[in-house]
Amino acid sequence: MSTASATAFWTLAPGEGALREQALAPPADGEVAVRTLFSGISRGTEALVFTGRVPPSEWQRMRAPFQEGTFPGPVKYGYVNVGVVDAGEPALVGRHVFCLYPHQDRYVVPSDAVTPLPAGLPPARAVLAANMETAINGVWDAAPGVGDRILVVGAGVVGALVAWLCAAIPGTRVCLVDVSPQRAALADALGLDFCLPEDAPAENDLVVHASGNPAGLRRGLALAADEARVVEMSWYGDRDVAVPLGEAFHSRRLRLVASQVGRLPAHRTPRWDVRRRLALALDLLREPRLDALISGESAFHELPQLMPWLADASGDVLCHRIRYPSSS
Repeated sequence: MSTASATAFWTLAPGEGALREQALAPPADGEVAVRTLFSGISRGTEALVFTGRVPPSEWQRMRAPFQEGTFPGPVKYGYVNVGVVDAGEPALVGRHVFCLYPHQDRYVVPSDAVTPLPAGLPPARAVLAANMETAINGVWDAAPGVGDRILVVGAGVVGALVAWLCAAIPGTRVCLVDVSPQRAALADALGLDFCLPEDAPAENDLVVHASGNPAGLRRGLALAADEARVVEMSWYGDRDVAVPLGEAFHSRRLRLVASQVGRLPAHRTPRWDVRRRLALALDLLREPRLDALISGESAFHELPQLMPWLADASGDVLCHRIRYPSSS
């Protein structure tokens, strides 16, 4: 195989993106060449990257595994890629795989950087893998118990997945909360109860906040029961957030816990690593009803015009899937 070319999406400057061609060498020993079928946009994080709102203190921690360039740009960023192995490791050739790779139509990576999809998982749904990993980590940090009253504030992809996972625990009463009444249809598709913030039940044993809006966190704190755990899954980039840690926060002995997918909870690390967590995420995605979390699809060549819209989009957008020519 001779050196070929690939096309990738780059953020050139805050709010400006373009497709760029780059050379692509053939796979060496221990590598695979992957042809992308779909990629997914992780709206919360990628919107912050695209708009240049990653604070300098987080530039190193925020690096994606196969990122090129540096923040605020030019940078090639992303971590949701589903493709098929065209060459390289014989055992992987022809397999559908997931990889933490940016938006690019072809790429070469070490063979251990790809994870084969389990039987029964369509490649088009596998773009939810990174979101499912985040949700799994959030549930581990939240530590829900049998019979708990659980409130999940924010019916985006991660919040909905957290609620869906918690609802599988026997005896739990889970309510998914969002300011958008339209999210009731998503909750119904996932078999979850839904309510608007003003109608949400109080005295919850556990509150998980994933709306990305500080108002959601404030509402979650108000609806937590005494001694309850409140898990913050939103990341605000360079924004300051005002949280009511006065009033009754201390007398009610509330616990505010941060959750972030980049590090496994300490109590899991003796037995779990990121590969085992990813394998679990992909296995859980075999559930067909999770297709409800994909709210739209666009062609790869549309990405430079699409990203500004997605970065400013309303709460109606969930996971937006990018389709590559080779998926047809």
